[in-house]
Amino acid sequence: QVQLVESGGGLVQPGGSLTLSCAASGAISSMNAMHWYRQGPGKERELVATATSGGMTNVADSVKGRFTISRVDTENRVYLQMNGLKPEDTAVYYCNGRNRYGDYWGQGTQVTVSS
Repeated sequence: QVQLVESGGGLVQPGGSLTLSCAASGAISSMNAMHWYRQGPGKERELVATATSGGMTNVADSVKGRFTISRVDTENRVYLQMNGLKPEDTAVYYCNGRNRYGDYWGQGTQVTVSS
């Protein structure tokens, strides 16, 4: 069983930056892909970014050029660097990883972009 804990959310003005962190209680090296999802008010949960154990990353078109995902397996952490934040980025952001034993989610961290 792996626990994921997100941190780094908060209130930021449009155009600002935040870095989210996801700390895992176990080895994320067992998880081929780590993801960041988000769920905005009244919206469905959507995939924001993915980082594979092989070093590949991908981000959603809506955040391309503004968000960067990274994983540090030696630290069992995944990061989401968010720049140029917009009000539509307001959401609860969740970390997710899967291995052969289960599908793991954090409790989420709130990001609010507002002036």
